[in-house]
Amino acid sequence: MEILNRKLALIKEKIKSNKTIKIAIVGLGSVGNYLLNYLNKWEYENIEIYIGTRNIKKAQKDINISKVASIIRDNKTKNIRVKELNLDNPDTIKEFIKDIEPDFIVNTSRVYSGLKYGSISWKNIRAYGLWTPLAIKYIKNIMITHKEAASNAIVINTSYSDAVIPWLKSAGLNYPEFGSGNLNHLIPRIKMAVAKEIGEDYLSNIEVVLATSHFHDVVISKEGQTEGIEPLIKILYNGKEIKPDMAKIWKNCAIEMPVDTKRNMMNASSNFEIIKKIITALKNENKQIIHSPGVLGNIGGYPVEIDGEKAQASFFEKYFTKDEMININKKSIYLDGIKKIENGSLFYTDELIQKVKKAFNVTIPKEIKYEKIEETANYIIKNIIEPQLKEK
Repeated sequence: MEILNRKLALIKEKIKSNKTIKIAIVGLGSVGNYLLNYLNKWEYENIEIYIGTRNIKKAQKDINISKVASIIRDNKTKNIRVKELNLDNPDTIKEFIKDIEPDFIVNTSRVYSGLKYGSISWKNIRAYGLWTPLAIKYIKNIMITHKEAASNAIVINTSYSDAVIPWLKSAGLNYPEFGSGNLNHLIPRIKMAVAKEIGEDYLSNIEVVLATSHFHDVVISKEGQTEGIEPLIKILYNGKEIKPDMAKIWKNCAIEMPVDTKRNMMNASSNFEIIKKIITALKNENKQIIHSPGVLGNIGGYPVEIDGEKAQASFFEKYFTKDEMININKKSIYLDGIKKIENGSLFYTDELIQKVKKAFNVTIPKEIKYEKIEETANYIIKNIIEPQLKEK
């Protein structure tokens, strides 16, 4: 936590000195565009937004429409700038970071853009961990150059942070402090299900504290059940704990949603929430709870408290200990196909290896060393993703 707390103190000092907070969005696909719009219409004025992309012409069009829409709504817009960045070229990433000196970097990029990997994996193998080598590929390059640039930016990663951030930490690299999405996407469903059960109209009266990994976000959201492993959860109504029938709550969490890029509203909202709560806590010197996967290199998802008065972050252990949360996350992510991450290697479960062989007639390695990330990602694209897309 020491490095994160130092970064929080630096941001607090800028806020108190009325200096501009710089937010860099890496990639401007659907997640990046949603996040750009949320930041652009945020009432907190003292921010600048920087877009890093290899397609400046397209990005400028997206920026222009965001600005015009904001001016139509509120007759104002944030300062938004676009800079060239190629995530396959570390030199451009380093130049981008050193030139901007951002306070936040949000990685919204994807190796295989426009495809929800889960649309292939869930129906075939009911696990997402298979895609970790793809999810880590670009954030790996960002974090290498983050270190080389001696950046003080808090980094938020968008893709499968439950495993990606621990893998980077295990390999001895700089790693993002936070991940967005996953368990964070489940909490609103739980709130709506609880509100329906107790007859409450105001979701703000319901508080949910949750620790679990990506697998349970998906299995509960899609199937309304927990696969026999219960997440750690505490539900409060007007500040007092309630214990509803969780089988019924999980069932009512399975609500229909689009399967196209509109789903990325959730991930962009998660990114926005982390930035907003950090700045709010530091500005107002209060406490904010963030739910985030991969926090500080830990497998799975956790609640974290930001203490704005002290400019410090800590695992929120009011209801569950850190060890309890780590344990349940290991059990949850095992169902996603990840056995462990250690010494710079990710290990798939035997069950996942068998499922992939049966579903795609492809043999994946049991252990993926850090040095084999690129090779494995390309292998998965060539032998699983591309054949599946051809069949559609």
